[in-house]
Amino acid sequence: MRSPKLPGPALPLLILLLLLPPPGSESGPAPFDPTWESLDARQLPAWFDKAKFGIFIHWGVFSVPSFGSEWFWWYWQEEKIPAYVNFMKNNYPPDFTYEDFGPLFTAKFFDANQWADILQASGAKYVVLTSKHHEGFTLWGSEYSWNWNAVDTGPKRDIVKELAGAVRNRTDLRFGLYYSLFEWFHPLFLEDESSLFQKRQYPVSKMLPELYELVNKYQPEVLWSDGDGGAPDTYWKSLDFLAWLYNESPVRDTVVTNDRWGAGSICKHGGYYTCSDRYNPGHLLPHKWENCMTIDKFSWGYRRNAEISDYLTIEELVKQLVQTVSCGGNLLMNIGPTQDGTISAIFKERLRQMGIWLKVNGDAIYETNAWRSQNDTVTPDVWYTSKPKDKLVYAMFLKWPISGQLFLGQPKATLGATEVKLLGHGQPLYWTPLRENGIKVDLPQLTIHQMPCQWGWALALTNVT
Repeated sequence: MRSPKLPGPALPLLILLLLLPPPGSESGPAPFDPTWESLDARQLPAWFDKAKFGIFIHWGVFSVPSFGSEWFWWYWQEEKIPAYVNFMKNNYPPDFTYEDFGPLFTAKFFDANQWADILQASGAKYVVLTSKHHEGFTLWGSEYSWNWNAVDTGPKRDIVKELAGAVRNRTDLRFGLYYSLFEWFHPLFLEDESSLFQKRQYPVSKMLPELYELVNKYQPEVLWSDGDGGAPDTYWKSLDFLAWLYNESPVRDTVVTNDRWGAGSICKHGGYYTCSDRYNPGHLLPHKWENCMTIDKFSWGYRRNAEISDYLTIEELVKQLVQTVSCGGNLLMNIGPTQDGTISAIFKERLRQMGIWLKVNGDAIYETNAWRSQNDTVTPDVWYTSKPKDKLVYAMFLKWPISGQLFLGQPKATLGATEVKLLGHGQPLYWTPLRENGIKVDLPQLTIHQMPCQWGWALALTNVT
C-alpha cells in the first residue's frame, strides 16, 4: 500500500513547502489534523447544501438473485432465513454458491449515457453509486479485489469509470461513490473481528488501499461511507484517511462525506449526518443532514418479487422531498437497477416525475434555507423554505383546498409590500390578513389541465416575516 503521507524531504525544502499555500489556493485553510475535533470543524462545501436532491444507485452482484434484499447473501448463508434458503433450493443447484452469481452479473444493457440522461431528467444535483457493497464486489477493477470485481468478472467493464464519465460529460450533477468499509465474509475481516479488532489486517491490506485508489482514480465529490462492522474508527484508521482526503486528495476542496466512519460516529461525527436509513425527523436540526431513502419501501437493491404497492407514489416522494428540505436536509432517493443494467420502468417514471415537479417548483427547493417555521400551524401539509437575500419565503402545500382558499398561519404580511405568486402560474394572487396571525390566499381557479403541476404546489411570498 502506498502511504498517503509524503516522504520526508530535506529540511530546507520542507520549510519551503510549509510556507507555500496548497495547490489551487492563494491562502488555503490550515491543514486538518486526524482528530474528530479538527475534522468536524471543516466547513461543508457550499454546493452540497444548495443541491438538496440526489439519487442513490444500489447495484451489484445482489442484483442477480434480485430477491428480498441487497442483503441476500447474508440472509441466505448467515441468518438462513427460510424464504431465502427456499428461493435458492427451488431455483439453483445444491452446490451453487454466491460467488457463482458473479458471472451472471452481466450489465449487458448498461448504457452510462442513458443513465446520465435519466439522472439529469430527475432534477437531482448529485448521484451516489455503490462502488462496493457489503458483499465486497467492486464496480471498478480494484487492484485489491482480485477476480471479485466488474472488470475481471461479470460485466468485464469499469462501471465506475463509465458512469463517472457520462455524468460529468452530459449532466450538471456531481458524481459520488458509496463504499462499504467492511465485507461480510472477507477472511481477513473475520479474523480481525475474532480478535476483537486488535488485529488490523483487513483495513491495512484491503479497505484503506482501496479507498485511496478509488479517490485518486475517480475523484468522487461525495464519499458515502457505510458498514463499520461494529469496529471503531481507530480500527478503520478513518481519521487519518479523512485528514488526507481534506488536506491532500484531488477532491479536497469539494468533497463531502457522511457520518459512518466507525462504530459510534453516526449522527455525531463527519461531514453531514445520516443518523439512520430513511431518517426524516420532521423538525429542524442544527447540523446538515441527509435523508437517504428508497422508492422501494423494503429494499435498496432491485427486487423481482416487488409488488406495485411496495413502491412509493410520486405524491409520497414529493412529500419526502418537501419535508426534508424544509427541515434543512438533503434527500438522497434510491433506485436499484437490474443485473443486466436496466433501470426498470417504475424507477424511470418516478425519476422523470420528480424532474417534472422540480422544473415548476425548483425555486422553492434548490439553494434555499430553512425558515423560522418549518411547517404551518393552521393548515397541515404546508412546508416552508426561504431565500433571505431575495426576501422570499416559499410555502409548499400538498393538498389543493376544495374552497380554493389557502390559510397560512405563519407568514406575517404587510399590505402594499407583500406579494404572493403560485410557481408555474406567475400572476399575483389576492390575499387578506387573518384576524390574529397569517394570511388567507385566494388560489387561481384552474382546470386540471391548467394546473402548473399535479403533486404539490408552491407559493412564493415576497416581503413576509
